[in-house]
Amino acid sequence: MTIPTTIPTTVTTVDYHTAGEPFRIVTGGVPDIPGATVLERRANAASAAASADHVRRLLCHEPRGHADMYGCFLVPPDDPGAHLGVLFWHKDGYSTACGHGTIALGVHAVREGLVEAAPDGETDVVIDVPSGRVTARVRRAGGRVTAVTFVNVPSYVVARGVEAAGVKVDVAYGGAIYASVPAAAVGLKVGPEHLTELIAWGRRIKADLAGHPAARHPGDDRLSGVYGVIFHEELDGEPGYARQRNVTVFADGEVDRSPCGSGTAARLALLHEDGLRDPLVHESVVGTTFLGRVTGVTDAGVIPEIEGMAYRTGRHSFELDPDDPLGTGFTLR
Repeated sequence: MTIPTTIPTTVTTVDYHTAGEPFRIVTGGVPDIPGATVLERRANAASAAASADHVRRLLCHEPRGHADMYGCFLVPPDDPGAHLGVLFWHKDGYSTACGHGTIALGVHAVREGLVEAAPDGETDVVIDVPSGRVTARVRRAGGRVTAVTFVNVPSYVVARGVEAAGVKVDVAYGGAIYASVPAAAVGLKVGPEHLTELIAWGRRIKADLAGHPAARHPGDDRLSGVYGVIFHEELDGEPGYARQRNVTVFADGEVDRSPCGSGTAARLALLHEDGLRDPLVHESVVGTTFLGRVTGVTDAGVIPEIEGMAYRTGRHSFELDPDDPLGTGFTLR
């Protein structure tokens, strides 16, 4: 494998997990990504010839990553109204939104001193992402981060009852476009024992929706395309709370270990239209939870707020040996 000479031989990262889902923040070794906005930088980074994309592959692919790896490049924000800009990535490319990553970025920005925060109370970390401007509201007590609330872009229902792969799905936007389907509709439950079958169904449904009108973003075609398929089921909840379990299969068969932040926003848009006004306890396939609620309604959609927490798992210095025949690595899925 030929390694481009523009790729640095060392890349540094700080890694987190949010509700079990990995998030790798690159802190050094990324070539400049041109563009006037975060959305433009996303398109330029995704170019097959872009040096930054080789770094993405280096960090996502085996042996340094895995098929379900997730992370980001920090880039300048669109204007001084935000603290950070970010490009979210996974093994198959670049996403338009990421709630679990936004939560991790809030923790990272406060703990690393990128954004000044009082030891007690809440601090807003404002972040430009490809889908717009979002906020990570970081809560601290005694200097310790205790929770982060992800305040997302307006989210809304796109279509109901769309036929895909022999089942009917509901499509909603939460910074990315998601198809939602009850797991029971495909004869399964949301659990690790059914994960292989759920991945296969997610791939079939997503493929069937490619090019469908419901997969088009009405305002910017760069945000078009069904990003993930959310399989969900009802659970018994405490009084005053709804509770559901879900698993989101995104990109090309990747599995979100968390309850999926932007996917939770899409679910909240659907549930709000159905009349739900209680907060949603959203459980993941590994049993972790986010707490989601709609805090406002605008002409552009509902305003979702999703609370969770991220934890640092390590600091890394990855190397690329110029003599390594595997280069930036490989994937088996």
